[in-house]
Amino acid sequence: MLDWIQANLWAGWGILAALLAAAELLTMDLTLLMLAAGAAAGGATALIFPGLVWLQIVVALVTAVLTLFLLRPTLLDRVRRAPGYRSSLDTLVGASGHATAAITRTAGEVKVSGQVWEARSFDPSVTIDAGEEVEVFGLDGITLIVYPTRRQLGS
Repeated sequence: MLDWIQANLWAGWGILAALLAAAELLTMDLTLLMLAAGAAAGGATALIFPGLVWLQIVVALVTAVLTLFLLRPTLLDRVRRAPGYRSSLDTLVGASGHATAAITRTAGEVKVSGQVWEARSFDPSVTIDAGEEVEVFGLDGITLIVYPTRRQLGS
């Protein structure tokens, strides 16, 4: 039985690679895809050297580490530079919410899409009261720049 498992270990590596690649669809971070590449490399090694389990493991680990640290950053950079890409923070621009604390030109707090964020007023002369409806104009780091939706700016 042990001989059969050793001779067909490539199938186990293949299943592991397929599961990791499928799980990548849930995260879209490319980390699990790089681990899947390592598992696939381990499976290819198992086909060529079926009795050398230690070599399969080493090849899988080396491939996974190299792809994680060399290939993944390049791929992520390309994805982020692609036309139409918006980060999760960028999708907040234009979203509506309400002030959970008074918002001034320097500080404040809003709840947008169920999450509480630090905020400041788009117009430095406008103070937004707690409970007032706001819309996100932009971002400054992770601070939302907001303005009141029910009144004119500058008033």
